[in-house]
Amino acid sequence: MCRIREGLGEGVGRWLDNNSRRVVGAGNDTFFWHDIWVGEVPLKFKFPHLYELMLNKECSVAEAKRVLCAVGGVERVWRRHLFAWEEESVRECTILLDNTVLQNEVLDAWRWSLDPIHGYSVKGAYHFLTTTGASGDRSAVDDVWHQHIPSKVSVFVWRLLRDRLPTKDNLAR
Repeated sequence: MCRIREGLGEGVGRWLDNNSRRVVGAGNDTFFWHDIWVGEVPLKFKFPHLYELMLNKECSVAEAKRVLCAVGGVERVWRRHLFAWEEESVRECTILLDNTVLQNEVLDAWRWSLDPIHGYSVKGAYHFLTTTGASGDRSAVDDVWHQHIPSKVSVFVWRLLRDRLPTKDNLAR
């Protein structure tokens, strides 16, 4: 799941990253710009100009809160001095951080939105893929042959999308 950040798992309809998100506890393990932890998209897409100006693009939510919310901070955050309209975007980011309560004793975690009570399971993911019509989309089959995915995983997904796994129903048929 952590390799979603690197772009893996995006080919087959982006079902995995569309159904998982970060829940912020202490904020140390969640990337401020890259993870979906507030809203529906990563903040690097919501504030692309600020993302380009930020020196530390890999900062965590806790680091961003410490640096961006500091009054009169001496730490250098931006590549250059900000214009007035850019400072307005920073204020918007700061409001997001002010509304986030960090809990030092709680770890950041992934939340599987399809089953928030029990979390992610292979059975749940299989059920989602086989009942949502994703198996009917044959254009997605070509996307499973990605060079960064082990071939045995590609074969498994290819068979899954074609409904050719030796499941109880398929064996009975």
